[in-house]
Amino acid sequence: MRRTLRFLHRGRIVELQDVGPTETVLDYLRLRAGLTGTKEGCGEGDCGACTVALGRLSGGRVVYKAVNSCILFLGQLDGAELVTVDDLAGDERLHPVQQALVEHHGSQCGFCTPGFVMSLFTLYHTEGLAPSRKTVTDWLAGNLCRCTGYRPIVDAAMESCFGAIDDAFSARARETEAILRDLDDGKGLALGEAERFFAAPASVDAIATLCADHPDATIVAGATDVGLWVTKQLRDLPKIIWTGGVADFEAVDETPAGVLMGARATFADTHAAMARIDPDLGELWRRIGSRQVRNSGTVCGNIANGSPIGDSPPALIALGATLELRLGEEARTLPLESFFIDYGKQDRQPGEIVTGLYVPRLDPNQVFRAFKVSKRFDQDISSVLCAVRLTLADDRIVEARVAFGGMAATPKRAAKTEIALLGARPDAPGTWAAALRALADDFAPLSDMRASADYRREVARALLAKALVEMGGTPDERTRLTGTRASGGGIPDRGTSDAA
Repeated sequence: MRRTLRFLHRGRIVELQDVGPTETVLDYLRLRAGLTGTKEGCGEGDCGACTVALGRLSGGRVVYKAVNSCILFLGQLDGAELVTVDDLAGDERLHPVQQALVEHHGSQCGFCTPGFVMSLFTLYHTEGLAPSRKTVTDWLAGNLCRCTGYRPIVDAAMESCFGAIDDAFSARARETEAILRDLDDGKGLALGEAERFFAAPASVDAIATLCADHPDATIVAGATDVGLWVTKQLRDLPKIIWTGGVADFEAVDETPAGVLMGARATFADTHAAMARIDPDLGELWRRIGSRQVRNSGTVCGNIANGSPIGDSPPALIALGATLELRLGEEARTLPLESFFIDYGKQDRQPGEIVTGLYVPRLDPNQVFRAFKVSKRFDQDISSVLCAVRLTLADDRIVEARVAFGGMAATPKRAAKTEIALLGARPDAPGTWAAALRALADDFAPLSDMRASADYRREVARALLAKALVEMGGTPDERTRLTGTRASGGGIPDRGTSDAA
């Protein structure tokens, strides 16, 4: 494998060999490159002050996406173009989004401004979006400002981001694309030595072999969780194996039967496919982290880390998703619900890697709902997440899959509740009242900083009831304040409730 990290920055190829396994992009910019426009705020990917843009080829064209540099490892830049706030202005002229922020007084203390600028830079370079304030506020959900307020920032975005793309980056797009193609040599990356390294193998076989040879290594996809182990827990992770070098892992294949995604497919990559399975999945995906987090974080990584309050597993369990794993040359599949054994414990052996996930589509006689309740609407972990898939025959429930997050040590199905639902009619509440009572026998939730046990029990019952009422024919405009299914998993109207 190649022993040199290579990425494009300011029109030239940067080559580095002395790269620590968990050195972050933010530390490289501020401490090595002397580019201090990018700021460090929360250090965990919440505030957006550290936002930079990464350009990678998609369909032969360079596509820019916003990411949090504070939790992105430097090795993850391999083969990409890095764009920071220090790179935008040229010939004594500000970039159009910078100029608009100046004219609309979109900055006061200025600490958060670089992150807003970079998020708007990626919006400026994204075509086909509806020119609306809803689009802008959704795009900026991962950027926080407590000085100016958002109105002048949104005004600046409306003025600058929905016209013709005409800046220095668009002018040299062909040249950039040619350089990025040359950087993609298919060799993989290995930085460091045997006991301390950052590695990014280029094939499934190579990464499976390396993980089996180094079962003590930390496997990283987007680093949106592992990055916090470094910045918040101050953990030393001497061996990092990154899945980003395997092109096959980025695949999102849609078939009439379902969606198969690779281990490197991000929430942003899979959003449209999930929304086509069901609008509630699209809305749930939109509320996972921020745009920066969704651009880096992967669905398989969200599963592999095994959080009991991860947002995607309950919905995927309710749909009957199947996980693919590989240890050396041995591959296996298992139902996703069987992967979670206990708190912090999954059915994954040392050196075994998650390689993919299969999500089946709904049959014509099946209905699905998913609801998330959290303290904040955007960019917050759920207090309770409820997902329900019912199979109906003659308007009666003949099969039920009900899964919850935040109610147990793992994402878990409500087995007794599912049994109690059999034979019930969603349009007849009296027939499923026993199922609501059965939830108390399925779960004994804990109290923590996000919610009390009593609150979780009550909300779980309410969410299940809401799902059944909607499945029974009640229009969701009557049951939801936000995130109606008519939005198609896109950008719904904001309401006053945290529930989807």
